[in-house]
Amino acid sequence: MYVEQPTQTLENGDFRKNFDDDGRTKRTGNLLTASAHIITAVIGSGVLSLAWAIAQLGWVAGPAVLMTFSFITYFTSTLLADSYRSPDPVTGKRNYTYMDVVRANLGGYKVQLCGIAQYGNLIGVTIGYTITASISMVAVKKSNCYHKEGHDAKCSISNYPFMIIFAIIQIILSQIPNFHKLSWLSIVAAVMSFAYSSIGLGLSIAKVAGGGHARTSLTGVTVGIDVTGAQKVWKTFQAIGDIAFAYAYSTVLIEIQDTLKSYPPENKVMKKASLAGVSTTTLFYILCGCTGYAAFGNNAPGNFLTGFGFYEPFWLIDFANVCIAVHLIGAYQVFCQPIFGFVEDRCSRNWPESEFINTEHAINIPFYGEFHVNFFRMVWRTAYVIVTAVTAMILPFFNDFLGLIGAASFYPLTVYFPIEMYIARTKIPKFSLTWIWLKILSWVCLVVSLVAAAGSIEGLVTDLGSYKPFKSQ
Repeated sequence: MYVEQPTQTLENGDFRKNFDDDGRTKRTGNLLTASAHIITAVIGSGVLSLAWAIAQLGWVAGPAVLMTFSFITYFTSTLLADSYRSPDPVTGKRNYTYMDVVRANLGGYKVQLCGIAQYGNLIGVTIGYTITASISMVAVKKSNCYHKEGHDAKCSISNYPFMIIFAIIQIILSQIPNFHKLSWLSIVAAVMSFAYSSIGLGLSIAKVAGGGHARTSLTGVTVGIDVTGAQKVWKTFQAIGDIAFAYAYSTVLIEIQDTLKSYPPENKVMKKASLAGVSTTTLFYILCGCTGYAAFGNNAPGNFLTGFGFYEPFWLIDFANVCIAVHLIGAYQVFCQPIFGFVEDRCSRNWPESEFINTEHAINIPFYGEFHVNFFRMVWRTAYVIVTAVTAMILPFFNDFLGLIGAASFYPLTVYFPIEMYIARTKIPKFSLTWIWLKILSWVCLVVSLVAAAGSIEGLVTDLGSYKPFKSQ
């Protein structure tokens, strides 16, 4: 929600200077800010489970699945970037959200399906990040406890106070009006993600160089030694879901593209940002996943910084976990801003006369300047953060939750809609060679998503059997 200056008070030159072709305040985003948004969205908690995921798949399938998902994500993101404007990708009308893009290119019931998939995924991600951030905060206290009491000490610390702290921080940050004001937070978060990924990578290399003999194999965990046959199947499915989640940013791609200035053309800048973001994250994923597996072998923890594969140096583990928490504070905002914008836009259109919903109150803040407060925005966003925090307290299953979110969102948002919109926009003939291979890609990804979802659901059911709500883990 933003304040628009009445256009009649501006001369034509001032209008062109201060506003874009759609009458909205001039966008200032560029390749750097878009890349920062993507890296903040992509290099998230997913990187922490990659050593575990590769342990389930092995040296052959693990890196192959990572590379496959990176290629698919980049390819479909280029298709989606061309859909931001329609019908022409450079001069056409802007589409501000993923739903607007689907409405312009496909229409019908698919718009509602897109809304359910996108906003359901965004809600799930914000819940997942609340869980992950609290685990990282707890890991700092546990690391200090193990350092003082010994590695075999029983350091039982509840996640819930840290979920509450995380929620309070998000309530404050959620008052940032929209995506356009988030660039500084995304840049900070991107730096944090590089920091903790590099620390994890360095510690894994040091462990391998130190002469540890972790047991690894070409096919991952061994049936009859590490797991049963059924467990091997379910964990393989779950690992595929974790890797799918590790590349998920299509849910916010259009919103990121909507922050870019109109020259150079937004679709070209977004494709470059996607290439930079996906290439950078793939490099980190391969390095972190493979060195993590080499360090821990088939016993790799689900989260190799908070699962205490490393105990020393404890101060470095503490710093890495603080970086994770700071990064997730920024990532939470990147994923929840589209939800906030959607609800606020709908309410503003449904009740245009409501002062509670539409009035902005200017407040002068020392050392900052004028800040606009909207009472509806304050109440609704606070309520949203509280609900996600409470849900996270009820469902604190890190790996299974990651896999389920990844599997549920990967097919519709990363594959199905970008491909279908490309076919519709370019009018590709049915049963032509291009049409056939695009459809095969779509169907293969649907099967991958279904098996990954099955693995995650099985893991959640297993965890629920032994879980007691609101107890220290």
